[in-house]
Amino acid sequence: MTEIDRSALIQRIETSLDNVRPYLKADGGDIEVVELTDDFVVKVKLLGACESCPVSFMTMKAGVEENLKRDIPELKRIEALNVAQPTV
Repeated sequence: MTEIDRSALIQRIETSLDNVRPYLKADGGDIEVVELTDDFVVKVKLLGACESCPVSFMTMKAGVEENLKRDIPELKRIEALNVAQPTV
């Protein structure tokens, strides 16, 4: 992926995240794109109150991930660097 392609894709990611940011900010949180890999994996970090929220996994799955996959189908995976998987 060229730097121009990467920049354009990151801009699309940020635009998509702008759709969920108001919900995160309403609860005192936010989200940051940390990395976009060459194999189309987006690594994000939840910020503020979202970092320690007990339902942050659901926020990632039902909010962030669903939104990004709908808007940018070429993404292979979305990883939250600071969200623990729920224990069963």
